[in-house]
Amino acid sequence: MEFESLRSNDTLRINVLTPRIDAACVIQFKDRMRELCADCPPRVILDLAQVDFLDSSGLGAVVTAMKHLGPGRRLELAGLTPKVAKVFRLTRMDTVFTIHDSADQALEPGSSAA
Repeated sequence: MEFESLRSNDTLRINVLTPRIDAACVIQFKDRMRELCADCPPRVILDLAQVDFLDSSGLGAVVTAMKHLGPGRRLELAGLTPKVAKVFRLTRMDTVFTIHDSADQALEPGSSAA
């Protein structure tokens, strides 16, 4: 499972560079997210633009990553493909996460969630 991370000021952008987050790779996903977020700024944007499939295990891994951040830090999502967005909508997790159309939009001034 490949990731790319870019840090600027108070934001860490993590690009997931794999087409699937499912039961076969959730352990890798959680471990890598834990590493990347060990000493991260208050705002983390998880760019899922290249992820075309996310099952319930993958959804659980994203929630685990959010919980791992702890208080004072937040995980925002960006670039959800239609299939992935549908999973978040059907599970009502779209009400839990701030979701941006793209990571670039999330990084625009004034786009930070309260």
